[in-house]
Parts: sequence; C-alpha cells; structure tokens
Amino acid sequence: MICALGSAVCFGTASVLQAVATRAAEPGTGSGVDPALLLRALRQWRYVAGLALDGLGFVLQIVALRSIPIYAVGAALAASLAVTAVVAARLLNTRLSRTEWAAVAAVCAGLAMLGLASGEEGDRAGSDALRWAMLGVAFAVLLAGTVAGRLPDRARALVLGLGAGCGFGVVEVSVRLIDTVSLPEVLTNPALYALLLGGGAAFLLLTSALQRGSVTTATAGMVIGETIGPALVGVVWLGDRTREGLEWLAVAGFVVAVAGALALARFGEPPSTAPAEISPSGG
Repeated sequence: MICALGSAVCFGTASVLQAVATRAAEPGTGSGVDPALLLRALRQWRYVAGLALDGLGFVLQIVALRSIPIYAVGAALAASLAVTAVVAARLLNTRLSRTEWAAVAAVCAGLAMLGLASGEEGDRAGSDALRWAMLGVAFAVLLAGTVAGRLPDRARALVLGLGAGCGFGVVEVSVRLIDTVSLPEVLTNPALYALLLGGGAAFLLLTSALQRGSVTTATAGMVIGETIGPALVGVVWLGDRTREGLEWLAVAGFVVAVAGALALARFGEPPSTAPAEISPSGG
C-alpha cells in the first residue's frame, strides 16, 4: 500500500505540472486528439518533469499491483487528485475551502479503510481471453479519441477523460496478466502489447483533454475509468479478495475514496495566469 500511495503522490504532482505545460503549448488546429501536441508539450520543462514523476509513479504502481488487490491500487491512484489539490494550493496559489479539505480527509479515510480491509492479491493467473480482451480495450481507447473530435466541448472532455482512465485501467490489469518477463515468452503475451498501447493511448487522450476541454470533466471521467472497471476485473476474474469478514469495509473505503477524489476533480484545471507567474517556490 505504501508503493500505491507513493505512486499517487507522483501522479498527483505530475498532473499539476502537465496541466500548466499543456495549456502553455501552442494550440493545434483540430478539436480531437492531437498527437503533435505531445511534441509541443515536450518543449515545456514542466511537462518533462511531470513525465519523470509519472515514470517513477509507474514503477511504484507495478510493485503495488504485484502485492495488493487492483481495487486498492485503483483507489490509491484516484486519490492522486487529493495530492493534486494540495500541491495546487501550494504551487498555484489556490485555496482549499472547508468542503474541499473535507474531501481530502474523505480520501485519506477511504484509503485507511481499504488498507485495513484489503487482503493479498488474487491467485488467479487470468485467461488468454482476458489478455486479448485487454488488447481490444486498448484499441477501443484509441478509437474513443477519434470519436471525441466530433463531439461538443463538454462531451468531448468526458470521452477523452473516460478513455484515458480506461487506458490506465488496461495498464493496471495487464501488469497482473504478465506472469513472466523472460524472453521470448513475454513477447507472445497479448497483455504486454495491451499495456504499451493502453498506456500510450491514455497519455495521448489525457494530454489532449488537459489542453482542449474542461479538465474538471475530463479528470472526473478518468477517475471513473481507472477505478471501477479494473476493480471488477480483479475481483471477478483474478480472485482479489478482502480480509475475512471485512468486505463491507473495503467497499465503503473504495466508495469514500473515489467520491472524495471526484469532489476534487476541479484541481486538474490550471489557473488562467501564465506559467511565468507561478511562484518561484513552485520550482
């Protein structure tokens, strides 16, 4: 659980840096997913720093996924929004209201409940059908980005965010479906390609959402996509369980943590001020 929380800290801090960087990048000409936006964003040092934190967070996420159930890791990753809120309050000169501090407290309480209730990761290896299904979902995430370009602004942000969340969810499940990293066996595992495609597509959709749509709506969609689906897959197909008699505490903790994260979704939205106006204390 410590690794999952460390991952949340990395992702939450990275989202603040990347939100500011993508808004500072030169806008594209389309309304949907813009692959060139990633290249423009890479010219911003804050985006590069965010990517470094994402890389560290991903390593910690893998360690967590190999140790505790997917539902616990997913809730911890959703809690990265609480980290985003606190970091934004410090670096972007925003203020948390009492209600928002209550949401941060709810996230922490939900994670504490999950930590007490969660057991060890499931012992089921997962079927080949599930591995191919994850690859199919990864392709569907890319398709969602294409469809999003034809939707109205608010709907587009929701589809991009939900698609990004599903892509990150594919990564969570795929890590569990890769039972060996030895060559050449790993190269024949569809879960490896699902992980790479799902992760890449998720970054692409999220980067476009951060620049072009309502980031609040996109972030809320992302939280839903990366928590609920993977949690169900872990319980139903991979055998994730709770400690004996504490199923109710795990469910309650999951709901409280995700609800608190959704309440803080607006902190994915960067301020209207230019990046140069950010306090020097923010790095």
